Amino acid sequence: MESIPLVNLQRQNMSLKKELNQAISKTIENSNFILGHEVKIFEKRFAGFCEAKYCISLASGTSALELALRAFGVKPGDEVITVPFTFMATAEVIINIGAKPVFCDIDEDYFTINVNSIKKLITTKTKAIIPVDLYGQPCHLAPITELAKKYNLAVIEDACQAHGALYEGKKVGSIADATAFSFYPGKNLGSFGDAGALATNDDSVAKMATALRDHGRPENSKYEHEFIGGSHRMDELQAAILNVKLKYLNKWVAARRKIASKYLNYITAKEVKHPMEAEYAKHAYHLYVIRTKKRDSLRKFLASKKIYAGVHYPLPLHLQPALRYLGYELKNFPCSENAANTVLSLPIFPEMTDEEVKYASDAINKFFRKKQ
Repeated sequence: MESIPLVNLQRQNMSLKKELNQAISKTIENSNFILGHEVKIFEKRFAGFCEAKYCISLASGTSALELALRAFGVKPGDEVITVPFTFMATAEVIINIGAKPVFCDIDEDYFTINVNSIKKLITTKTKAIIPVDLYGQPCHLAPITELAKKYNLAVIEDACQAHGALYEGKKVGSIADATAFSFYPGKNLGSFGDAGALATNDDSVAKMATALRDHGRPENSKYEHEFIGGSHRMDELQAAILNVKLKYLNKWVAARRKIASKYLNYITAKEVKHPMEAEYAKHAYHLYVIRTKKRDSLRKFLASKKIYAGVHYPLPLHLQPALRYLGYELKNFPCSENAANTVLSLPIFPEMTDEEVKYASDAINKFFRKKQ
């Protein structure tokens, strides 16, 4: 067995080489590289995929989160509730616009925000909630949106890892006030660099985000700037690549779910806790994340067998050096801290073979048999 990487982008991209080369060549021939035809096509198609009214293509998932906050009027001094167990960008965007992230612990079973803990964190300064669909598991949106409506808060869903996931039968991207997606290369739908999008059904949010991504200019206006915006546009080449790949996204999510079911059956070690799928959700399995107290030694053992696992994420945000000023301490968020100490992301990508899944699973079972 050759090595099994956490993600194998080459296998996917080589299978689409002809289509991708044609799309790239066509874009070069057209030479309309900024907000061109491919961007417009992608926005229409991805909005349709998400069952949303609008898709605003952007430079990254980080841009999507930031522009959503700004479109909903979040300003310096405001507070935004989110989780500490996520990638840095989720809190970073809040800070970059001058607001304050207020952390809420995660649910022990699903890695998503603990909806029962949100209410006590709401103050007169709270303006939004950013729940995170971590690893591809949709957060419990119904009680979150109900609470947000009661207190007049925006719900900005961080779905940067949840392309193709479902919540109560509806596509992620069609439910929250706005939903941020990342198309970083390793995501379920990945570009050849940085790219992202914001999905929304809100006319005013779509209009504002569209202007903010392009230096505050309204659509079809070159030298009129209504707002202070920035350069958050998706490259035309990335849109062309995503237009090719989007056709296969449902197929790829189905393949990820099939691999997840195989891991569940093949890994029998009692010391391993498998990821759980919430009853209201259809997990997109951007990552297949197990938990074990022997995480670090297991990871080292797997690497010795050329099976490369990852850790997403080893240090919760409330303990990050850059966020010490917020005043949080160790043991403030026990579920997040426990997850950070025990999670291990196993190799998963749509083109992964049954032989590879079995080999990785057998290695995990062997490791725990040796430990007995």
